[in-house]
Amino acid sequence: MSSTYDPMVGHVLDDRYEILAKLARGGMATVYRARDLRLMRTIAVKIMRRDLGEDDDFAAKFDHEARSAAALNHPAVVGVFDQGTAQGQPYIVMEFVEGETLRRRISREAPLRPEEALELLDPVVAALSAAHEGGLVHRDIKPENVLISTRGQVKVADFGLARVMTSPQMTATGVLVGTASYLPPELVTHSRPDSRSDVYSAGVVLFEMLTGKKPHTGENNYQIAYAHVNVDIEKPSKALRASAHHDWRIPDYLDAFVEACTARSPDSRPFNGRVMLEQLREVRLELAATGGRDNAKLAARIRPAPSPPGDLTQPIQPRPVTRPRPVPAAAAMAGHTSQASVTQMEAPEEPDWDSFPAWRPTSPRSPLSPSSTPPRSHPIHHTFEDSGRQPRMQRTPVFPNLQISQDPVHRRRRGMLLVLLVLLATAVASFGSWWFAEGRFTTTPELVQTTQAVAEQRAEANGVHIDASRTAHSEEVAAGLVISSDPLEGTRVPRGEEVQLVISLGPERFTMPEVVGSPIDEAEAALASVNLVVGELTQSWSEEVPSGAVMSVSEAPGSQLKRDTPVDLTVSKGPEPIAIPDFVGDGTPAASAIEQLEAAGFVVETTQENSATVPKGQVVSQTPGPGNGKRGDTVSIIESLGPVMVEIPDVRYESLEDATRMLESVGVEVEVEYVTDFPLSLKIASGTEPGRGTNVAEGSTVVLLIA
Repeated sequence: MSSTYDPMVGHVLDDRYEILAKLARGGMATVYRARDLRLMRTIAVKIMRRDLGEDDDFAAKFDHEARSAAALNHPAVVGVFDQGTAQGQPYIVMEFVEGETLRRRISREAPLRPEEALELLDPVVAALSAAHEGGLVHRDIKPENVLISTRGQVKVADFGLARVMTSPQMTATGVLVGTASYLPPELVTHSRPDSRSDVYSAGVVLFEMLTGKKPHTGENNYQIAYAHVNVDIEKPSKALRASAHHDWRIPDYLDAFVEACTARSPDSRPFNGRVMLEQLREVRLELAATGGRDNAKLAARIRPAPSPPGDLTQPIQPRPVTRPRPVPAAAAMAGHTSQASVTQMEAPEEPDWDSFPAWRPTSPRSPLSPSSTPPRSHPIHHTFEDSGRQPRMQRTPVFPNLQISQDPVHRRRRGMLLVLLVLLATAVASFGSWWFAEGRFTTTPELVQTTQAVAEQRAEANGVHIDASRTAHSEEVAAGLVISSDPLEGTRVPRGEEVQLVISLGPERFTMPEVVGSPIDEAEAALASVNLVVGELTQSWSEEVPSGAVMSVSEAPGSQLKRDTPVDLTVSKGPEPIAIPDFVGDGTPAASAIEQLEAAGFVVETTQENSATVPKGQVVSQTPGPGNGKRGDTVSIIESLGPVMVEIPDVRYESLEDATRMLESVGVEVEVEYVTDFPLSLKIASGTEPGRGTNVAEGSTVVLLIA
């Protein structure tokens, strides 16, 4: 429910604690997130329900919780800052832990790896150790009462059921205290919790973290409590093998640790939180050192000793008391006066009903009913003085005309009839006692690893019915065989009880789809649709496969794979880019340039032309220029043929102007040089340098000699 609809949101308690939002609601109180207006910090406020605020017993229990938690000063215990009463409703101000509960962590991630489970349990047991040393028992250890902050700090909350070990029992007879799934057997049978009760609950929490499920289940709390009293909790490693897939194992010494903490007999468990913490840390060290390998010696040292005589599975009954008899009264017969002398024996002490089991029938006729008054063990005896008349029993009518024959034959017959009646009554009583104590019960037969037909035969032979409607895949149990039964094998159940079976469908397998050539997003969707996951992604160049498409996979199409099998994909990056070098002007021969480009994967087209600036045989130009291309692209190269060559004409005896024009007409530059010794030049050409008939490059300079 949204905090918007809670009437407490927005109120300020004692002008100091502003209620901001509702966090949770319990049987006695509601917890809110609030702000301390004096210290300006976020806190949690627990406010008792309004309808319970006027009840002195509940108020005392609420005050007891605050005092119990405040007495503990430990980093793994939620701190209590203040308490008070506002508008008749008691409240407690506590430390606010930003984060989540262990219940949410288990629901989201369980089964947890052994290292992680023990790391989370360590501060919880450390908190219990501190509480036990202070004389307190929590009595309600469960994942909902373990908080995990956003920084990973673990804290134990809710000491609402905590009590001093030496204080009298506060719970009324017949009431189960604590959460049934984590309830120690001794709280079911005699309601006397101590430090070993917290050890049991913490062991159940560890079992749930390791396996992802509770050890005992049932339709109601009394079925679960019955299982805690009568059925041993199985090894976590066995429960884990029958559950989800995982890549780790539980070593034998961790099984032994859970077995010791959850022993049905309190004497077989670690004595208190300190002993449990020592064993837990020894297990953590061994786990870190060996990586989960078994250690038989450590397991044998931790495993609990055999249960002492008087197992919890034996029915606990009160001491039988003598059946009361009618008390005779001194009644005066008509016309007769008698003097009665009455001697009363001392009445025995009343039986100690508080020592009887807390969990028993409450039928009005049951001798164990809390409402029934225990009878006295001995009747009151009277002696009478009378003149030959037999005394009457109280409230028994007198038949003065009844004549009973005193004939010996009749007396013998009456005696034999009385004996037969006594024997018949004894037989009926014995059969009834046997039936209600033992006869109406049977045990669940061994059904695991059997076929359904065999399971039905065994169930019928043991007087139970089976429901085989549930199926599941299994890597260890062949198809058609029973994976598990509920109740478990050897559990004591009433005759006619229904046993739920889980039938194996065999190993779960999924067909690998064809994803080569598909875009990566389509390939991922195809794998997810058949419960497979993408493993390692590798990218590679490809001339044939478009960029972003799958080139190859690690599993063959059509192969049968387990759920969540990782499939490695190789994805195309498209054609690999190839660098195009620049051959223009670097002096590289055109032939060498063509060879390099073709070796790189390009197609080269070559043309030739004259160039006055580029020597013959070198690259005049290339298209495209320097940059990146891909294999198969075309690169055009123009090879230089060198400059255009012209022949110098014969200009001897030509005038200066004519000689100059003749030379320029063939494409050369003319430089005039006078070579006459006369003071006055005739301006007649005498020759050229180079001489006539010489081939020179077009544009070259030719010296014209003038006489």
